[in-house]
This record gives sequence, C-alpha cells and structure tokens, in this order.
Amino acid sequence: MTPEIRKTVTYDEEVLIEGFRKADTPWRLFAVAAVVTNPWAGRYVDDLKPEIQAYGPILGQMLTDRMTTLAGGGDKIEAYGKAAVVGLNGEIEHASGLIHTLRFGNFYREAVGAKSYLAFTNTRGPANAPIMVPLMDKNDAGRRSHYLTIQFAIPDAPRDDEIVVCLGAALSGRPHHRIGDRYQDLKDLGHDVDNPAAV
Repeated sequence: MTPEIRKTVTYDEEVLIEGFRKADTPWRLFAVAAVVTNPWAGRYVDDLKPEIQAYGPILGQMLTDRMTTLAGGGDKIEAYGKAAVVGLNGEIEHASGLIHTLRFGNFYREAVGAKSYLAFTNTRGPANAPIMVPLMDKNDAGRRSHYLTIQFAIPDAPRDDEIVVCLGAALSGRPHHRIGDRYQDLKDLGHDVDNPAAV
C-alpha cells in the first residue's frame, strides 16, 4: 500500500527588506508539499490506521529529504512545522491522520535535531485553499522570534478527493524581532518560568 502522489510543490521565499529596513541576512522560509489521493475520500472509514502506517513513512521521508536538501542540511533549519489540507470530499480527520503520526513527523524531527514538537495546522478546503504552515523554534517553544507562518496555495489542489501534506521551515527568526520571549512575560507576571501554571 503506497500513496498515490499526483505532484509535489516547492515554495521558497527570501526576504531582503522587512519592515522598511534591510535584513542583515536574507530571511528564508520554504515548504514542500505532496498532493496525495485521499484513500478515504467519499466514505466513512472506522479504521484509518493501515493507510496512516503505510503512507506516513513514505511521505515523511520524501518531504524531509527535500526540505533538508533545500536548506543545505537539517542543521541549518531553525524553525519548523507541518500542515495538511484535505479536499471537500474528505474529513479533517483524514488531514490529521497523515501528519499526526510519529511515522511521518519523526523523520523531520530527527533530520533537524529538534527537541520541540512540530507546530501544525489541519484544515479542509477546495483547490487553491490557503496552506498555512505555522513554524516555531525547533528547540525552544518559547522563542517568539521564530513564531512564523508560511502561506501559499496550489491552484489545482487539493481536488475533492486529495490531501495536501506539507512541511515548512525557516533558516532564522524574523529579521528585526523585538517583542521578547515568553520567559520574560512569565517573570513579569510573577510566574515560575519552569512551571508556568504555578502562581
């Protein structure tokens, strides 16, 4: 059982001027998406596990290889995330199923040496629906400079019976970040940085 991949799409953005000021280093964000036939389209399926287990490693490895090649190595990636958009003849559960499995995400985590979880979105939409890939620092979930979102669209995907599965990355945080991080907020509010729920 292997995924039927109609095509792959690469999005690559390099920002030279941000906020009316030149970036010291170009700010690069990129993503790779696979347009896959939805094996569950048009029907309710109780057990999604066989396809999830079969598709996850294939898609995870393929997209990760493309991402690390674009970056020039996994160590160059500082922020990362994932997304899936299911077509109108599918469930949100189908989009979730293909990206919320360690059989998919662990390829990317290991390739970039990450400690943080993979930020994500899973949505439904027609062809040309926005693909929103939220990013966060691969090692520090509180580093706000790396709270980013890649947005792009594929004019002919997802078709009603397809799922777009995507990984995203940035090689740095925002060029002129100046809003601090969540740790300073916690201190200012009198919270324990190591136990934010404690007052």
